[in-house]
Amino acid sequence: MLDLLVIALTFGAIFVVELPDKTFIATLVMSTKMRPLFVWIGVGLAFMVQTGIAVGLGKAASFLPSGLVQGAAATMFLIGAVILLREARSADEDEPEQEEEYAAKADSSAHGLKVVATSFIVLFAAEWGDLSQLLTLSLVAKYDEPLSVFLGAWGALLAVSGLAVIVGRVLLKHVKLSVLHYVGATVCLGMAGLTLWELLG
Repeated sequence: MLDLLVIALTFGAIFVVELPDKTFIATLVMSTKMRPLFVWIGVGLAFMVQTGIAVGLGKAASFLPSGLVQGAAATMFLIGAVILLREARSADEDEPEQEEEYAAKADSSAHGLKVVATSFIVLFAAEWGDLSQLLTLSLVAKYDEPLSVFLGAWGALLAVSGLAVIVGRVLLKHVKLSVLHYVGATVCLGMAGLTLWELLG
C-alpha cells in the first residue's frame, strides 16, 4: 500500500533540498549544450538508480531498533541542514565555476542515446553520496515505506531536473542559489525537529 502522506513529505523535502544542488546546475548547463529531452531522460534514469540504492539501504537500516533509527534519521537531517547552511555562504559565487565545469563535460556534438548516456554518467557521478540520497535513506528508515519514499523522492528529482531543463536560467535570474540553500536547511531542521519529537514522545 502506498502512503500518500509519506509520498508528499518525501517529495517536498527532497525537492527543496535538491533545488539548490549542483545537479540542478549540471542539468541546466547540459540542456543548453545538448538536446534537452534526452538530457532529462538520462538524468532521470541516473536519479532512478540512485534513489533505488538509497531506498534499499534505508530498508536495510529499518530493521535496526526503532529508537536508533529515529536518532540516526534526526542526525542526518541536522547534518543536512548544516551542509546547506555552510554551502549557502559561497553558493552564488561558486555558480559560474560549476557551470564551466559541467559545460566542459557536455558534448555538444552528441545525439540521441549518446546524450542520454552522457547525462546519466555525469549525474550519477555528481549525485553519488549526495544530500538528497542520504535524506532518502533516512526517510525510508524512519517511515519504513520504501515504495512511497521512492516515488516521492524520484518524483521530486524528476521535477527539479525538469525545471532545470525548462526554466532553469530564468529561475536563477530571480532566485539566488543561497536563498534556496537556506530554504532547504529550514526544511531539514523541521524534519529533524519532527523526528526528535516523535522519538521523545
